[in-house]
Amino acid sequence: MAEMDDHHFETGDSGASQTYPMQCSALRKNGFVMLKGRPCKIVEMSTSKTGKHGHAKVHMVGIDIFTNKKYEDICPSTHNMDVPHVKREDYQLTDISDDGFLTLMSDNGEIREDLKVPEGDLGNSLRSDFDNGKDLLCTVLKSCGEECVIALKTNTALDK
Repeated sequence: MAEMDDHHFETGDSGASQTYPMQCSALRKNGFVMLKGRPCKIVEMSTSKTGKHGHAKVHMVGIDIFTNKKYEDICPSTHNMDVPHVKREDYQLTDISDDGFLTLMSDNGEIREDLKVPEGDLGNSLRSDFDNGKDLLCTVLKSCGEECVIALKTNTALDK
């Protein structure tokens, strides 16, 4: 039997499993939806009245969870829209490399070094808090094959 190379198994994500359908009328503000092919958090929703011949239309405004770009879409309330599977995980920040990569430790002690310091204010406060010796937890959002740090909190579990 051929020896199995155990480096080829990613997480088993096929393209189809990155989203699931949900009826437009069931979507809620602060939920997630795919807008223009991007995973977004819904920040505004409004439903228009049905026309003489039609369906109620749902107008959605979403913010891309990775780029913070704003997207809008209008969809009949009875239609399905794709909802991204969004996974949220907290990692303990153990180091920041010179080239801007974070060293993150999961709850089970696994180390990962594949995420960069986020752009903008979040990245700036992450660097300054880390430089000031704070124990930080980074919240990482993963969806549609992308991941990024979206939030920070001080790790209180380590305080005695």
